[in-house]
Amino acid sequence: MKKMKTMTEGVIWKEILFFAIPLILGNLFQQLYNTVDSIIVGNYVGSNALAAVGSSGAIINLLIGFCIGASTGAGVVISQFYGAKNTEGVRKAVHTTMAIALVAGVLLTVIGITVTPSMLRLMGTPDKVFEQSVIYLQVYFGGSLFSVVYNMSAGILNAVGNSRRSLVYLMIAAISNIFLDLIMVVGLKLGIVGAALATDISQLISCIFIWGFLIRSEDVYKLKIKEIRCYDHLLSKIIRIGIPTGIQNIVISLSNLIVQASVNSFGATVMAGFAAYIKIDGFNILPVLSISMAATTFAGQNIGAGKADRVRKGMYISTAMGAGYSVITGIALLIFAPQVIGVFTTNHKVVEYGVYIMKYFCPFYWMLGILHVLGGTIRGTGKTMQAMIVFLVSLCGFRVMWIAGTMAWAKSLGHVMMCYPTSWLLGMLLMILYVWKGNWMVLRTEKI
Repeated sequence: MKKMKTMTEGVIWKEILFFAIPLILGNLFQQLYNTVDSIIVGNYVGSNALAAVGSSGAIINLLIGFCIGASTGAGVVISQFYGAKNTEGVRKAVHTTMAIALVAGVLLTVIGITVTPSMLRLMGTPDKVFEQSVIYLQVYFGGSLFSVVYNMSAGILNAVGNSRRSLVYLMIAAISNIFLDLIMVVGLKLGIVGAALATDISQLISCIFIWGFLIRSEDVYKLKIKEIRCYDHLLSKIIRIGIPTGIQNIVISLSNLIVQASVNSFGATVMAGFAAYIKIDGFNILPVLSISMAATTFAGQNIGAGKADRVRKGMYISTAMGAGYSVITGIALLIFAPQVIGVFTTNHKVVEYGVYIMKYFCPFYWMLGILHVLGGTIRGTGKTMQAMIVFLVSLCGFRVMWIAGTMAWAKSLGHVMMCYPTSWLLGMLLMILYVWKGNWMVLRTEKI
């Protein structure tokens, strides 16, 4: 096996930044091929199809979000073993993670295809886009196994600090998806079915590449098909750490479903404007989530090495990175708002609504940056339950109450959109309070 290179030594800001940059680029590429779906669908199929694809995002995030959140547990376990240079622990955790991924992927495929129509009805999806939304989602979930396996595999690489390799495979997937979109939607005229198939196939391609690398690798995280099973007590540890984040993602996605349902009540044109901006939103929030993931891995590895002070310094540095990035991109998006939304559609009303919605997001992204990066550090220490509580109170409980009050007493799109910045502010303040006063110090964290 090759020498284990960890994030427990070296200049902190360099370790975090150089680890985060491939994650940021990878997530931007992933968002790129998701956005290409919407651009091509909006321009070649129509605004109703764009609304159908956009409204499907909340359901996709609801179901896949749990699996991705649960993979956090695997990442924390692997990163702590890796930081402690426990090669046997890494080997068992990697193969346990793959066993979980395969089972979760199959279950997600069945559940996603089955519940799609009911979920769309509960969201109040307009009849003019309902059928297209059902078709898009069911085809998409037909390939969800590949998405889960890829993301869990990428989580393994990220946990050991190899974020560059994940970037390569996401770039391959993004380029594949763009070409497949052009072939299936523009060339073969398959509509939103073609867009969903293009996504499924590109995820399969990235899945094949990343498994090929793990199988060929001579590092401690080498994957051996015959060893894929749940080992010792690792399943319970991964679940114990990962389930809170999985639950967090589910409940936050449920609150976003409620927001989407509220947007749906304003009609297909508003839905299309909201869908267009949510795709742009990903270019802002995904890099912040990447920095948060870097903070999680950095904290996990340094806990394994017993370096508490390094974790705290890393938290301050990564939080500054997240907030700084959010300020810059928020300003840039506000300046070029009409041009950005205009990429998705030539419908002037859709562009108008998209620009209107941007004004409730862009000036306040810095708060979300602080919230997520602080939360990432807390998760890296193994305190996923505490981080979950902050996110659930602010991004779910408060948001749901806000929407309920708004729709009952002052139904307007502006009031609905205000649920985002207000919930971010509450979450940021609660997370800062927990970091300042809470009992999260890494020396108290159980070493796995």
